[in-house]
Amino acid sequence: MTSNIKIKIRQLEEDDLPAADRMFRLAFGTFLGLPDPMTFSGDADYVKTRFLADPTSTLAAESTNGQLVGFNFVINWGSIGYFGPLVVHPDYWDQGIAKQLLEPTMNIFDKKWHTKHAGLFTFAQSAKHVGLYQKFGFWPRFLTVIMSKPIWPVEVGEQEQRKSNSNTTSSFHWSRFSEIPTHKQEQMLDNCRLLTNSMYDGLDLTHEIVAVNNQDLGETILLFRNNNNTAIKDSDENLLAGLAVCHCGAGSEAGSGVCYIKFGIVLSDNNSQENFRTLLNATSLLAKDRHLSRIVAGVNTERNEAYRSMVASGFRVDIQGIAMHRPNESGYNRSDVYLIDDWR
Repeated sequence: MTSNIKIKIRQLEEDDLPAADRMFRLAFGTFLGLPDPMTFSGDADYVKTRFLADPTSTLAAESTNGQLVGFNFVINWGSIGYFGPLVVHPDYWDQGIAKQLLEPTMNIFDKKWHTKHAGLFTFAQSAKHVGLYQKFGFWPRFLTVIMSKPIWPVEVGEQEQRKSNSNTTSSFHWSRFSEIPTHKQEQMLDNCRLLTNSMYDGLDLTHEIVAVNNQDLGETILLFRNNNNTAIKDSDENLLAGLAVCHCGAGSEAGSGVCYIKFGIVLSDNNSQENFRTLLNATSLLAKDRHLSRIVAGVNTERNEAYRSMVASGFRVDIQGIAMHRPNESGYNRSDVYLIDDWR
């Protein structure tokens, strides 16, 4: 039987980051049984990057002697929210600290942000983790798989020319958010919100796009298609058909040699599958430009068309976990939705 120890919940502070990073690696490495737990995650950084993105939505658990014993990050994607990593020092496992961190986490979702749909990624094999989160209204749904593939050659023009179902040729091009002049970036963020909102009411990836840009963690790919009959356009009258928020290399959430697609989406229409393949091709080109060797991306298997498309493209599963939802609904996980994320 567990007993709660007395702790203080406060906001994580910048001075906490070295201890928090060590705790993150020790906790997950210990849980996974690594010979040296501190090697978990290599030179990827999940702690500093998420803290700098929004220090006000971080939570720290402090013991009565002033020691940091746990922490949690709460992430705002507009009407969607998720949390993690939620970390407790192994010396304090099974003493109610995670529960005490989750109570203010729910307050952030419910009272501060009025989050419509919240979720998390956890270990599918851990009854303890799943049971804890169920007490807070999260219910296990479909598997989320983290997949990877070495970068691949993209033939000249392959990412630009596609044949639509109506037998008319659509021209594609992609650009990088960092290349947009500062005075035009807010307009592009509005276009990105229109795209994500078309998939799920209120879904907003501004938090991730801005964090990647401001911290120089990687790049956000913007995929355009010529189409003058839509409201989601850039200044050149091109349709924003997709985007991919990518972390690149050491010091980001990717780690050395890796381009990690933290979030990717294409419009739902008759060209979704082709657009999705084009977006993946663009990430391979970005990775090559950055001298990276591998693409990593997560997808929930409830989005089975996206999952099947990635398998067909040569992606293979590295790890898998379970997505838990509050309320127990699909959210944007629908079979025809081509969307990449993993809520880790």
